[in-house]
Amino acid sequence: HKAKVEAMTLDLASLQSVQHFAEAFKSKNMPLHILICNAAVFGVPWSLTEDDLESTFQVNHLGHFYLVRLLEDVLRRSSPARVVIVSSESHRFIDIKDSSGKLDLSLLSPSKKEYWAMLAYNRSKLCNILFSNELNRRLSPHGVTSNSVHPGNMIYSSIHRNWWVYTLLFTLARPFTKSM
Repeated sequence: HKAKVEAMTLDLASLQSVQHFAEAFKSKNMPLHILICNAAVFGVPWSLTEDDLESTFQVNHLGHFYLVRLLEDVLRRSSPARVVIVSSESHRFIDIKDSSGKLDLSLLSPSKKEYWAMLAYNRSKLCNILFSNELNRRLSPHGVTSNSVHPGNMIYSSIHRNWWVYTLLFTLARPFTKSM
């Protein structure tokens, strides 16, 4: 009965919006004990954000990465604190290396010609996990833990709404997959 909720605008497809959000949050001088990074897009057509990055990569990973980095000082001051990054088991089906086995960062924000929505989603979720692991390594000595979590396969959400084929696949696969 004493809880107070305040909405703040944040568009992960705009790094400027992320920066404005972080500045607005910091101006409130409030502690931040838990930060849950759960926004994502899936199966969207190739497009670039206003920052000239592929939209799936920016919304699913880079926007969260930037937000956490901008709020890192608040998290440290708020210790104990926790960052929870919602990823996906689909990270297992991708790599960010080229054919010779070297890290290929161009795969993270591919050109239209090289884009496939499922691969873009999987790569962004792999980045989530790698980021969470490194964040935990760096911040846990300061009382800030980071965890990446898999919410369950084919959970009931509208993330697959961008193409009817994904909706059909999710519907058919759901009975045979993990759930929350």
